[in-house]
Amino acid sequence: MNPTDDLRVNKGRLLAGVVGGTLLVDVLTKQWIVTTLVLYEVRPVLGDLLRLNYTHNPGAAFGINIGEHSRIFFLVLSLVALVVLGLMYRSTSRRDVLRLSAVALVCGGAIGNILDRLRYEAGVVDFIDVGIGTHRFWIFNVADSAVSVGAVLLLISFYLEEKHVHRTTIT
Repeated sequence: MNPTDDLRVNKGRLLAGVVGGTLLVDVLTKQWIVTTLVLYEVRPVLGDLLRLNYTHNPGAAFGINIGEHSRIFFLVLSLVALVVLGLMYRSTSRRDVLRLSAVALVCGGAIGNILDRLRYEAGVVDFIDVGIGTHRFWIFNVADSAVSVGAVLLLISFYLEEKHVHRTTIT
């Protein structure tokens, strides 16, 4: 049994809250970075482990870039993904709070990065820089974090559903 089986949520409120909260934090942090730092400026937060590093990414997560048309390609891809996620959200039971929350997080992050692609020709504002010395993760932002966490939660929800279906068919 899924721990959230007895829980029923208002899907509209959950979507508005998660997407709205994600967008608010994403837009505010990006605006703060753009107004506080100079492009390519690096500021330590926790020494070398966590730094603010203002840059623009014309491509997608993890440095994926397909050249001069990356911005438009990933804008269109993100819009298509939002439609698919919207359909998934609509078809998900209001009892499946984990899946609803996961899809809402991915949507909020996607919208945050879509706004950047529309606002900045240079691409998405990235600024969170984690690593040690020259061993660094790709620079990312709040929207990227929401997409990543949402994707992991979505995978967990699929796993739990499969486990539940498998257990139900055996008994």
